[in-house]
Amino acid sequence: MAATERNAVVTAATWRTPLVIVVCGCLIGMLTFGPRATLGFFMQPMSREFSWGRDVFGLALAIQNLVWGLGQPISGAIADRFGTVRVISAGALLYAAGLIAMRYAATPFSLDLSAGVLIGFGLSGCSFNLVLSAFGKLLPPQWHGIALGAGTAAGSFGQFLFAPFGVAMLDNFGWPTALSVFAGLMLLVVPLSLALATRPSDSTAPVTEQQGFRQALAEAFGHRSYVLLVLGFFTCGFQLAFITVHLPAYLVDRGLPVQTGGWVIAAVGLFNIIGSFNVGWLQNRLPKRYILSAIYLIRALTIVAFISFPVTTFSAVAFGVVTGLTWLSTVPPTSSLVALMFGTRWLATLYGFAFFSHQVGGFLGVLLGGVVFEKFGSYTPIWWLSVAFGVMSALVNLPIVEQPVARAVAQPA
Repeated sequence: MAATERNAVVTAATWRTPLVIVVCGCLIGMLTFGPRATLGFFMQPMSREFSWGRDVFGLALAIQNLVWGLGQPISGAIADRFGTVRVISAGALLYAAGLIAMRYAATPFSLDLSAGVLIGFGLSGCSFNLVLSAFGKLLPPQWHGIALGAGTAAGSFGQFLFAPFGVAMLDNFGWPTALSVFAGLMLLVVPLSLALATRPSDSTAPVTEQQGFRQALAEAFGHRSYVLLVLGFFTCGFQLAFITVHLPAYLVDRGLPVQTGGWVIAAVGLFNIIGSFNVGWLQNRLPKRYILSAIYLIRALTIVAFISFPVTTFSAVAFGVVTGLTWLSTVPPTSSLVALMFGTRWLATLYGFAFFSHQVGGFLGVLLGGVVFEKFGSYTPIWWLSVAFGVMSALVNLPIVEQPVARAVAQPA
């Protein structure tokens, strides 16, 4: 693998221009994020067919979020050590296998294994997190801000495209066919990953970058600002996962047609393109900690407004628009802060651990959403918990220090 990826790096000058790298990375982000963002629409038809409660489907997607988070540091470490091509390709194949297995899932256990474990591990190997770390390593500094914004926006564009597409597939062909089509599209990620080949780690890196895995982790988790960043990222996962999975059913409960949920999720994806690009531009001009605090606070206030008034088609779409502006906008400044603090040598690994916190939040958001609804017949407690977490993260990010970690400089003999 090392030789293959090293050859890819050597030949980069002939075809892998910065534009090609960004375009291919964005396509991967779009393809991998799109189907995952539509899985909430499968809750009601699959639950009706197999007589499941929402807690059954919620548990499977909660497992997915947790496994994705657990696998992210591992896949990041492998990509940092050996390069990205085979990691992304293997992730895409696992993702496709999970979608096919989900098509034939007829018991809660098989749903947990397919939608939960297989898709979760697949996402950890091929999602936009690895794409962003590859951007950080392959692109010149002047491309970083816009590339991180574009890579994040691409995931949202996938959500914008796949949400109405998924609803149309469900309405016209049924959920089994929709999952099969999604699995086929996932195979396109394999050839696209060739553009993101990164060089395996070697001894030619600067002294400050010559860290082992354990040293990198000890340095990061002993750094107060990194710990605060990781804690704040928990809220992002909690809110995003809960809304993605449970909002379509919440809107149906309020008397709106299922198509409305599709367009709301699509609006979230569309307007996050604007939000991600804006944040990618702003983070070169404003302190990243203030950007993150503002995003979390805006999300909290948006949820308060949404649940405090009667839910209509207009209010639902408006919620999708405002939420979309802050949806994945936390990713570029979070990734940039990790790179700023610790460099790019272990960027995929350290961002992977931050993302694990994100996915623990996602696990709880999806799981508690299903459990609370089955117990109380309402999502209201989870909405207010999302508000509380948003305020907490807005405060937690303020003390972050935006500067490289101090390291001892090796002295000549």
